[in-house]
Amino acid sequence: MTSFLIGLFLATLITALFTMRLYRLILWYSLNSLSLALLAITIGYNIDDNTMIISGIFTLILKAMLIPYILKRVSLKFGLSRQISPNVAVHYSIILIPALLVFTFYLAEPITNMIASNTNFVAISISALFLSLLLMIEHKNIAPKIIGFLMIENALFLLETTATSGMPMLIELGIFLDLLMVIVIINLLFKQEEEVA
Repeated sequence: MTSFLIGLFLATLITALFTMRLYRLILWYSLNSLSLALLAITIGYNIDDNTMIISGIFTLILKAMLIPYILKRVSLKFGLSRQISPNVAVHYSIILIPALLVFTFYLAEPITNMIASNTNFVAISISALFLSLLLMIEHKNIAPKIIGFLMIENALFLLETTATSGMPMLIELGIFLDLLMVIVIINLLFKQEEEVA
């Protein structure tokens, strides 16, 4: 089950890189967050860690439901263009994404040698960081950049979930407070883009 959820997490991120419509990108972010939440709940259940299960439930409510809803409402409010064409051509992305995946597996090899379990998951987490960064770089619109930033946060959550088998609840609450600040910044950036347009 864990391997399936990790694969789903990576597949939704790769699909988001090829998405040309804003609402579909929000949907892929929501599915990415859903797979992350289910993964945290599954790992928490397997290792009998209640804080990880609570983190997974918070992730499910906040990232898989609330943030996509807010993003859709804000994009409707400011009348943002639903067409989001990436600056990187598709045929370059088809070459770049597998190259990034292979590069990160080699990059993560010294780290995975120090970890006893879930070595491939750590490499996938690091590759998800690079792919999320690529999502931010390849678009000039503000909405995909914000979703790329949120996916970077998902990749970091995946890294700490798989590499350390969970972090203290206090750190998780700090991450969620950061996300609430991001929502405020999203609103300000959308307003600024509307004024420019």
